Amino acid sequence: MNKLEQEANKWMKERKMLSSITATEYQIRAAETAIFPKEKALEYITLGLTGEAGEIANKVKKLIRDGADVEGYNDKLNQIGAELGDVLWYCAMLAKEVDINLGSVMESNLEKLADRKARNRLQGDGDNR
Repeated sequence: MNKLEQEANKWMKERKMLSSITATEYQIRAAETAIFPKEKALEYITLGLTGEAGEIANKVKKLIRDGADVEGYNDKLNQIGAELGDVLWYCAMLAKEVDINLGSVMESNLEKLADRKARNRLQGDGDNR
């Protein structure tokens, strides 16, 4: 790695834009903290995911409604980031529950989006565009 790449990696790590954990490692480690009724896992995880996503939406809504100075805005962004971690946990557990590797989900999604972009179909409705 050359000096420029090292500096770029350092800059990204400082801004929490670069991490050394893989999606697979996250999914495995997150599963170690999973406590829920296994017979209702799909329902429990899905409800948890929508609840956490709703918390993010509520924080953004309040930011729009109340506004914030620079310090308050950065605080709100940090709060949203913390909630995003909870959303990620539920995504990892949902992927595990349906027996899919989280990294594979990420790769498939990027491939789908790249294909849509190549066909000028990023906008619009429907799964099969």
